Amino acid sequence: MQTFRKVLVHLSKEDSFPKAAHFQQSIVGHFCKASEEDALMVSCGLEQNRFLISSKEFPGSRRAWIQRPSSCPMKLLSRDPSASLPLHGGVDAAVATLLQSAARKVLLTRRSQRMTLFPDVWVPPGGHIEPNEQLLEAGLRELQEETGLKLREGEFSWTLLGLWESVYPPLLSLGLPTHHHIVAYLFLHSSESHGQLEARLKPNEGEVSAYAWLDVPVVSSIVGTENGDHEGTTRTGNLPPNVSITEVDNGSSRRVPIPMATFFGNGNNKGVSAGTRFALRRWLQRVRHNWT
Repeated sequence: MQTFRKVLVHLSKEDSFPKAAHFQQSIVGHFCKASEEDALMVSCGLEQNRFLISSKEFPGSRRAWIQRPSSCPMKLLSRDPSASLPLHGGVDAAVATLLQSAARKVLLTRRSQRMTLFPDVWVPPGGHIEPNEQLLEAGLRELQEETGLKLREGEFSWTLLGLWESVYPPLLSLGLPTHHHIVAYLFLHSSESHGQLEARLKPNEGEVSAYAWLDVPVVSSIVGTENGDHEGTTRTGNLPPNVSITEVDNGSSRRVPIPMATFFGNGNNKGVSAGTRFALRRWLQRVRHNWT
């Protein structure tokens, strides 16, 4: 009986047989007609303990946008035929959960300084998809493991926001890639208020150092960063200079203000990650559509 230690990304273009993506392969570039394109619509889904991305629909698949930053290291390395990286075991499949309260506030967590990937960066709770899981199962598990939140059946709905090609470090100027993921961003809409949800929050301090509930104006300013890849400018409008967050340490928590500009990053892999900005932009489009 075959066993699986982790779920890897497989690709199928047109009618080709699905093949495992190799670590240095540009996933978005595999499907784009022009090498400079950074986003397109694909079909995706979990199938036989592999995360399949296809140019065509298949049983159980979902249609979704897949995107990469314009500075994606795999995109840039693909232009250099002499470039090579140490052997790795393929491209990992991950999930991240953007949780919205009844009052349209979304939960972000700040990753611990001890984390190997993206330390001190603001993201939705998430992690690797485990064998024999479905997307929602993986998202709910990661949400509970990182925040202690177990959503009650029948009190939330969900959808797939999109896929993000994530490479770490996110810029070649920070070093050669050591990790390559496709992250499926899920949107979970809870019928509970953020106060009800926060009452059950018990962050895992090994992974989370702080959390924040962000409203639409703050998110609008965050996604106003023009390029979504640690470049561009931000538009804060009339927002207050500070945002209230909750920091956790040794079992205790305290609310503290931090500068709004913290979420915009400093160009060195800080603030809100590019993938999170992509997910927030997709979420904001849904919220504004529902308002009209």
